[in-house]
Amino acid sequence: MTVKRLDTKGKKVLVVGLGISGYWASRWLATHGAEVTVTDSRSREELNRTFYEELAGKSVTFELGGHREKSFREADMIILSPGVPHTMPLLQEARVKGIPIMGELELASRIISTPMIAVTGTNGKSSVTACLGSLLQMAGLPVYVGGNIGTPLMAYASEEMNAAYVVVEVSSFQLDTVETFSPYIAIILNISPDHLDRYQDFEAYARAKKKIFARQGPGQYLIVNNEDEILAGLSPENGVSVLRYGLEQREGQATFVADGAIQAPGHSGKMEYYPTSSFGMPGDHNVLNLQAVILVGHILNIAPGVIKRTLNEFKGLPHRLERVGEKDGVVFYNDSKATNVDAAAGAIESLSCPIVLIAGGKHKGLRFEKLAAVSAGRVKGAVLIGEAAEELGKAFEGIVPYQPADGLEEAVHLAFSLADRGDAVLLSPACSSFDQFNDYKHRGDVFRKAAEQIIHE
Repeated sequence: MTVKRLDTKGKKVLVVGLGISGYWASRWLATHGAEVTVTDSRSREELNRTFYEELAGKSVTFELGGHREKSFREADMIILSPGVPHTMPLLQEARVKGIPIMGELELASRIISTPMIAVTGTNGKSSVTACLGSLLQMAGLPVYVGGNIGTPLMAYASEEMNAAYVVVEVSSFQLDTVETFSPYIAIILNISPDHLDRYQDFEAYARAKKKIFARQGPGQYLIVNNEDEILAGLSPENGVSVLRYGLEQREGQATFVADGAIQAPGHSGKMEYYPTSSFGMPGDHNVLNLQAVILVGHILNIAPGVIKRTLNEFKGLPHRLERVGEKDGVVFYNDSKATNVDAAAGAIESLSCPIVLIAGGKHKGLRFEKLAAVSAGRVKGAVLIGEAAEELGKAFEGIVPYQPADGLEEAVHLAFSLADRGDAVLLSPACSSFDQFNDYKHRGDVFRKAAEQIIHE
């Protein structure tokens, strides 16, 4: 891997937050001569032990249990983990002093010279990122898949890997702190209300998403969903080539759906057809998302046969409308990754059978009326859990019968008791998991275990 020049030798670098992003950033910086201090509000006992011990072995200094104003004031550079709000007062003071503040994504983009394919969106970005990784692998192209999907980009830099392309999932939190980040191909799948507990309003959240293409220019590509109200009107003036996709054929749109297939113009000038009935991931939302994958394949001159095989064989990721199993004609689906209203609505619309829905969790300031409207006629009953149960109940009143449960295990058993043969029990929470679980994966694992217990009884 060719590394861009970034002078860190002898620089005092403060890394805020020792999650996986902070660990890889600290590791690279310490190896390249920086004087690294890690600050975290947690105690040593609460940190990842491996992260702490490895960095301690590289002479990294730790300030735990809180943040010291002096460390922020005297830093030459501050690296921010995605989970840390960039509006915290100590950071605002550092900005006034002119101290550079960047996230791990921005730091990586200043180091890595490998062409990047960056994916963002409120929903579907992890699945599209993983599918793109599968596509490039199937095409015989060395690829690194990372970012918000699990492994930070700084791991790629630290391990000095070599790939033809880097495919990176980027969140709004990561985009908050980018300045020079400029991917070869940027993809925005959709923008709908989310994280309103962290952003001032929806417009601020949408602005963060749009930063993915702010530094792009001629010779680079922006792929957007033309069905999305915000993205349909997007018209960058920086010379980037914009490719649009949608369900219906419209003027200026690169791909569309007709006669049961995604249709896309091939390099030979003839239309290429990708039958949606063969796709490994169900639902109209995935028919939309996979058009972005097709467009990347066309940009990279990947053979249509390879693209088609990828779309047909890729089955999605765990916790994304994952079929867990069946008992007495009732199918259990784990969609724990649906942490907002639009994601849960998409899951409900993807199933053609009656649904008993399990929803709720930590409330993020979202409104649930849309979820209730989509559920009408599709969801025969709902079991509500967590902090948001009361607000969900208000939205469902008079539309969907509902009842509360004390925890997820109880909710799974209650939902199964309400289901009949031919129904689905669907965990699609429309909320984050942090009121009761470590993350959405933990929540999905608990659901899967409870469902499997019923299945094997």
